[in-house]
Amino acid sequence: MKRMIAAVLPLAFAPFLAFAAGSDNTAPPTPTATTTTCDEGLVFDEKTKKCVAPVEGRLDDDTLYQAVRELAYAGKYDGALKVLSAMSDQSDDRVLTYLGFINRKMGNVERGLDYYDVALKLNPDNILARSYLGQALVEQGEIEMAQAQLDEITARGGAGTWAETSLRQAIATGVTYTY
Repeated sequence: MKRMIAAVLPLAFAPFLAFAAGSDNTAPPTPTATTTTCDEGLVFDEKTKKCVAPVEGRLDDDTLYQAVRELAYAGKYDGALKVLSAMSDQSDDRVLTYLGFINRKMGNVERGLDYYDVALKLNPDNILARSYLGQALVEQGEIEMAQAQLDEITARGGAGTWAETSLRQAIATGVTYTY
């Protein structure tokens, strides 16, 4: 019976597994040359068709966010950190959320939690930061605190989003997401 549940459980969550860090898009990021060709920390520039260092300033922040999302989804956390370091506003709550996520996944849990806290102080409506914080709390066995984050996500208009669904499932199953 346990094997059957273990086999069926991932299928039940399959529609939600397609979400990735930093997105409420239902599709995983399509691999681009950023993850398939470029060296770590470089981003593929569609205009020049070359891998470039993000600090060169030719890439806008949205392009860099997409690169971070793709790198995080691929588990290339060191590369994602290099791209994040090139973002124009290091105090942006989205940058802080990604820094929290990546640090947490790299084993720097306390540092990740600190980044989530700062992101939420800057933008209490950042439901992605709340979801990742809640998942970290689930990993630590702090289910009531994770539930408080889920309640905040719902109260702040996040019902039905990846942030809400993934945290709800993490609370119910104890399984958190790697992206």
